[in-house]
Amino acid sequence: MEEINFWIGIIATIAFAITGVLAIADRGVDIFGVLVLGVITAIGGGTVRDIILGTPTFWSQSQIYVWLALGASVLTFFAESFFTQPQIYRWMLYIDGLGAALFGIAGADKAWNMGFGLPLGPVILGVVTAIGGGLLRDILAGRKTLLMSYELYAIPVTLGCCIYVLILNFLPQYTIEGSVACMLAIFGLRAAAIHWDLRVPKMFITKTR
Repeated sequence: MEEINFWIGIIATIAFAITGVLAIADRGVDIFGVLVLGVITAIGGGTVRDIILGTPTFWSQSQIYVWLALGASVLTFFAESFFTQPQIYRWMLYIDGLGAALFGIAGADKAWNMGFGLPLGPVILGVVTAIGGGLLRDILAGRKTLLMSYELYAIPVTLGCCIYVLILNFLPQYTIEGSVACMLAIFGLRAAAIHWDLRVPKMFITKTR
């Protein structure tokens, strides 16, 4: 299971970096800006989580994540026309969704095992792990963040992390099965949102004088 998670994490890190760079392509960012924003998107969420937990950042112990994020960012900078092809970009969104599912559950699991802020702490840090990098990128690039858009992204991660925490609390003997099921549930909801272009309902505000 750990080996599978490692390889999915590797693929997800690359996908996060690529989709992160493509998201700010219209900003006319130079190669240095691409490197910074690509790496932040890929490892930013996990970094914020580890800082909150007071533990060494995950990439300081395995720097392959940083190198892969740098490489994917450079590749995207020079091959933007390839990655912006509709079919290729769509596949990257699916891989990105798989990465969000894995990172979300991994973040929740790490916080739970450290006994951090139970029971809400693991849910919050799971969501931070999954979307934190994208939020940091959007803030630095001056874009509308995921939380301010109508994209169905954070909600599947939140639901999956909530269910996983319930499993850890009431059915700890099924931790492995529960983690896999929650990852698949998050990815399934995200994939459905991509396939059918599902959106979160808007809040309608009536203007008053």
